[in-house]
Amino acid sequence: MSRGAKIGIAAVGAGLVLWILTNFWIAALVMLGIPVAAYLTLDRSQRRRLRRVGRRELGR
Repeated sequence: MSRGAKIGIAAVGAGLVLWILTNFWIAALVMLGIPVAAYLTLDRSQRRRLRRVGRRELGR
């Protein structure tokens, strides 16, 4: 199993636990807010590199 698949499964599991323990909107805010906050902490060159790697993996 690839590293990305493991991370995806862990994220879905964490989302389900949050949804059960809280309401849907709080769980959605946490699941979307953490990756957005992490992306915003990157500097300009790191964001550019991340976008370039993402496009390359998509075959563009």
